[in-house]
Amino acid sequence: MFTSQIFASILPEILILVLGVLILIFEPFWKEDQRRNAGWLTAGGLLLSMVISLLFGRPGEPVAVLGGMIRFDWLGFFLKMLFMFAGAATALLLMDHERAGKRGEAYVLLLASLMGMNLMAASSDLVMLYLSIETASIPIYILAGFILNDERSTEAGFKYLLYGTLASTIMLYGFSLVFGFSGTTSLDDIAVKLTSGTISPLIAFGIVLLVMVGLGFKVSIVPFHFWAPDVYQGAPTPVAGYLSTASKAAGFAVILRLFFVAFPDFSGIWTMILAVLAAVSMTVGNLLALPQTNIKRLLAYSSISHAGYAMIGVVAFNQLGAASVVFYLAAYIATNLLAFGIVMAYSRITGLEEISDYAGLSRRNPLLGLMMLAAFLSLAGMPPFGGFVAKVFVFAAGVQTGYTWLVIVGIINSIIGVYYYLNVLKFVYLYRMPDQDEEQHLVPLTQPYTIALVILVIGVIVLGTLFGPFYNWSDAGALNLF
Repeated sequence: MFTSQIFASILPEILILVLGVLILIFEPFWKEDQRRNAGWLTAGGLLLSMVISLLFGRPGEPVAVLGGMIRFDWLGFFLKMLFMFAGAATALLLMDHERAGKRGEAYVLLLASLMGMNLMAASSDLVMLYLSIETASIPIYILAGFILNDERSTEAGFKYLLYGTLASTIMLYGFSLVFGFSGTTSLDDIAVKLTSGTISPLIAFGIVLLVMVGLGFKVSIVPFHFWAPDVYQGAPTPVAGYLSTASKAAGFAVILRLFFVAFPDFSGIWTMILAVLAAVSMTVGNLLALPQTNIKRLLAYSSISHAGYAMIGVVAFNQLGAASVVFYLAAYIATNLLAFGIVMAYSRITGLEEISDYAGLSRRNPLLGLMMLAAFLSLAGMPPFGGFVAKVFVFAAGVQTGYTWLVIVGIINSIIGVYYYLNVLKFVYLYRMPDQDEEQHLVPLTQPYTIALVILVIGVIVLGTLFGPFYNWSDAGALNLF
């Protein structure tokens, strides 16, 4: 029976579906120069959907609906709001992309992937979990290779599809083993069936490894990171930003659900594996970011290191750890979308993506320079920005559970990260253009970019200063895992 509770649990997905249908209906009737309005419709529709969901779709006590396929709780709801916010910002950034902004199918694909991510955050069954992962992934494969007459874009799409399909297949095999040993696909029932002693530690170790191939690919941790630099560089920049934030956050949502709920009895195995992967990801990501000259590749390696930082909260395996991961995802989404939005705004005017090309940006557009300062200092973990508070929380969770060595590795890597983030800001503020006439080469911002970037900057600052309410929401969501 379709009750009001079931309706509320899937209200955001219903609204996203309605929005996608509206774009398909209206977009063919718009003239060529009007089709970028699909971006306004998408962004405005998503923000309106967030408001409606906050008013009428808030969860009460955690409950399983739709035959146990969906978990209706605060963790899923808060993550859905984050994904929809990221989708709205991406739609604004996509509007002025020269070759994708006027194509309505790009926004429909964005909404389709967003629906999959929302379901990833709320899935409580292996079947629903896998279907939602594929629903989120397939549209992004297409978006990464969306510019067919651009060799880098088609290469990015093909690589992402090839590696993603392989990783997904291996993960599915891991899921099949979980079902084979437990006899159920419900995450809650799996935890009951796979009690300690039911299967050997060696088999549990193998299952965790198989599952982590797919999820590790999704969040781009080492050694499943090799696709990220090429895909981020080749994909349309708004898509790369969306891929590095919302998609990564959805992967962490699945990791929290799966490991905290289904595999608590094997925490000694998977926390050990994830601790090693976190340390290696932080180190490899930061060290490989040091020699980069292309800013999108630098942000790609930076995202690998940030996956390692966030993983510390997962390794902690307690309420503080889970809450710190959720808060970290919120801060990271705002910060990295801001960074990619600035790159998009700059490359749209100049067509350049090398770090050295940013020389004199603070004089060509002082506001854009300040935004870049906020984004990169937040990525570096400097106060008073969101990235600083997020790192404090995950490090505190690591220390609380005895992973002091992992926190030390994280602090050392944070110091390394400061170097290459400040290196970019050095070009922005200290260097001049070769001909030193920045006033003749201004970088204007369009209205969609101005709106998106200003909102993201405010988000980064608010998360670093007035973080209390946001952390409380994260903590309320984390409580549903225990």
